[in-house]
Amino acid sequence: MADAIHGLAEHLFAVGQTDMIGGKPTKVVGRAACICEINYRIDFRERRLLSCSMTNVLPDTIRRLYTDPGEYIDCDHPAVRNFANAAVPSDASDREKACLLYKAVRDGIRYNPYVNTRTPETFRASSVLAAGNGYCVGKAALYAATCRVHGVPARVGFADVRNHLTTEKLRQSMGTDVFTWHGFTEVYVDGAWRKATPTFNATLCAKVGVHPLDFDGHNDALLHPFDGAGRTYMQYVNDHGTYHDVPARFLMREMARNYANMQVADLSGRDMEREAASAAK
Repeated sequence: MADAIHGLAEHLFAVGQTDMIGGKPTKVVGRAACICEINYRIDFRERRLLSCSMTNVLPDTIRRLYTDPGEYIDCDHPAVRNFANAAVPSDASDREKACLLYKAVRDGIRYNPYVNTRTPETFRASSVLAAGNGYCVGKAALYAATCRVHGVPARVGFADVRNHLTTEKLRQSMGTDVFTWHGFTEVYVDGAWRKATPTFNATLCAKVGVHPLDFDGHNDALLHPFDGAGRTYMQYVNDHGTYHDVPARFLMREMARNYANMQVADLSGRDMEREAASAAK
């Protein structure tokens, strides 16, 4: 890309595309549109490129894809629309919307890893909202849905993560500390896709000794690499890509394959936040 930018500058020098002040060439500012948008400043007097920045341009068809409702990212559901509209003022920028909606989902929906992954409703945004709790995938779907309500392109992504500080009871139920197909959200803000994980609500974070993960709408906000004491907390092991909608049927089979114990155990009444509080005593 750097070669292409310098090639653009050389082309402008060659064709003499300059602004004139007093008959002398001076600095120019321009924009070149290609796969991405390039904003540049060139000093023709010194024949050098002063600055350059790139912004990805999202094609209209792709923008529609990631703002339209899906079966599980059901941003057209009335309850989802009401929740999204209540969380964001009408005059907010896309970046402000992404930040406010992230926090609304992070703290407004309690994290619950003991959900029933044998039903597709666990993965549906409107169902997670109605339940008031959900695990990572359901919360990622809800965050994506609320962003789409406001016209902010959003999609879900998946990765395997190793969680070193899960509760002992949850680790025993899972039989491992690896969370396969952990769900997060990508939102398209200010010309780029930004990753954000609204999984752990603030009250749970306080009980396991980490600060809530904040999202500023610019820097990626994936899971905490370290806890409050500097110990390794989360590691991303495998990346499984991003999707327009939650592949719920596939995930139901994966959960059954990877966490067979949790498929047959009675998990009703289990509460990770309560377990974390008891372990801290």
